[in-house]
Amino acid sequence: MPIDQHGDTKLQGLSLRGLPKISLHDHLDGGVRPETIIELGDEIGLELPESDGTALADWFAHKSDSGSLVEYLKTFDLTTAVMQTPEGLTRVAREFVEDLAADGVIYGEVRWAPEQHLTRGLSLEEAVDAVQTGIEEGEEAAEDRGHDIRVGQLITAMRHTDRSLEIAKLAVSWRERGAVGFDIAGPEDGFLPSRHRAAFDYLASEFFPTTVHAGEAAGLESIRSAIIDGRALRLGHGVRIAQDLDIISRAGDEVLVQFGDLARWVRDREITLELSPSSNLQTGAVAAWGEELGDHPFDLLYQLGFSVTVNVDNRTMSRTSLTRELALLVDAFEYDLDDLETFQLNAAAGAFLPIEEREELIELIAEGFER
Repeated sequence: MPIDQHGDTKLQGLSLRGLPKISLHDHLDGGVRPETIIELGDEIGLELPESDGTALADWFAHKSDSGSLVEYLKTFDLTTAVMQTPEGLTRVAREFVEDLAADGVIYGEVRWAPEQHLTRGLSLEEAVDAVQTGIEEGEEAAEDRGHDIRVGQLITAMRHTDRSLEIAKLAVSWRERGAVGFDIAGPEDGFLPSRHRAAFDYLASEFFPTTVHAGEAAGLESIRSAIIDGRALRLGHGVRIAQDLDIISRAGDEVLVQFGDLARWVRDREITLELSPSSNLQTGAVAAWGEELGDHPFDLLYQLGFSVTVNVDNRTMSRTSLTRELALLVDAFEYDLDDLETFQLNAAAGAFLPIEEREELIELIAEGFER
């Protein structure tokens, strides 16, 4: 099935880009437009590997395709460098929301770590305020173009630093001003969520929802800690939960699987998996199963009833969009519109919103796919 240069394709006569979508796992510093990096970088004298937008986009895609999360994360040095001022943060956030709207997203959650944006004198509060200003400007710009979109912040702490409790309190203080949840990110292997138990205890006491990066660069112990220590309602990636599944036999399309206790808990409690197909290949998260998208355990998890969702992770690094990720899955697993609708309904159900607002999203998705 051909996918055009913008990642779009037609399925059953419909453009995937025009379908209503939910984006749950989308990093702000992973979705900066290359042209914006060049313009903002020029203002601060930042040395860049390329001076042309297309060439810089190629550079990001090449550097990110390393098979290592640690190497993948190094590319963020350039994007975060231009996000250290109120003007830079606001512009990046505004364009981020505009890009979501152009991708057909009707609700998105953008995650980012304020502690990484303080090198030019901003306070944590000022950084969050600048991003929120950009989000609201982007929502207004999208509305002017006839697209309704809402975007909430996932305030994120870096798992290899010691500021998680401080960042958790920051997130809760912004809960009525744009923050919808909390996350920890950064190098996963060797940095279990249990290191941040005090932050997660505080968030639980405030009834503030958490999603935790787990099961991407580390295995079942990381996922277990995310659920027990982090009280995670969603797993950032979570792809390695498939390591807790023992395939007993295959007969055609029939697969007999024995569940481990952790995998059964994640499935039965409908803990949302924020899967990011292209990124999972780039970082080596699915290396145990193969090197092609068709080897990704996405379909196995879906067929077994896990609450799978489709995400981009980092648009710039993976040179992708949510539309493109859906098109790639259709090509790999022969999904139809009903399957794609299920992924969006799973995402709507997992959104960090009140039940009434999640039900509204579900109605919008159903209407959009029916049309």
